[in-house]
Amino acid sequence: MSKSKKIILLLAILIALVLSFIGGQTFSKYITEVRGEGIAEVARWSFKVNGQDEEIQTINLASTCNNETLIDNKIAPGTEGTFKIVVDGSGSDVGINYTIKFENESTKPQNLKFIYNEKEYNSITELQEDLKGTINANDQEKTKTLNINWKWAYETGENAEEIATNDQIDTQNAKDIANYTFNVIVSGTQVMPNA
Repeated sequence: MSKSKKIILLLAILIALVLSFIGGQTFSKYITEVRGEGIAEVARWSFKVNGQDEEIQTINLASTCNNETLIDNKIAPGTEGTFKIVVDGSGSDVGINYTIKFENESTKPQNLKFIYNEKEYNSITELQEDLKGTINANDQEKTKTLNINWKWAYETGENAEEIATNDQIDTQNAKDIANYTFNVIVSGTQVMPNA
């Protein structure tokens, strides 16, 4: 191989090296990829009524009074008692608005009254308007106990005539009404978070 061919070959190799170095620099760039995770914990939901989360036990008014003068746990004029509805949001990470409603009420003895927070109600549907509240997400105590009293006075009225009329109503109710029943529906709804 002649000296000029060697120089041309060496120059060609040198040019190829320079071009590859320049070309490589032209088309290269730094790439850094940083990965992370998007995390959003879902708030827990827990709502129980009288210790149950699907269906509460039957509320039997007769079982809430202690009167040995009655047979077979029945109610009559002169009886009274208290039943409790316990609303429990323990374990929930969100606030809860609760409402208590009564549906499918059968014939109620006319002089049977309900008392809640020292206010007297003529019917259980009238009472339900005041049976609602909120358990806030940051409340220390997330259990609310609602004590609902009921009474069927032995004598109802302010004078002898009213008492006599109400005695007749009570007697007729005892003849016509075999069972006084109603359904209890307790609803818990998440409180809308503030923006």
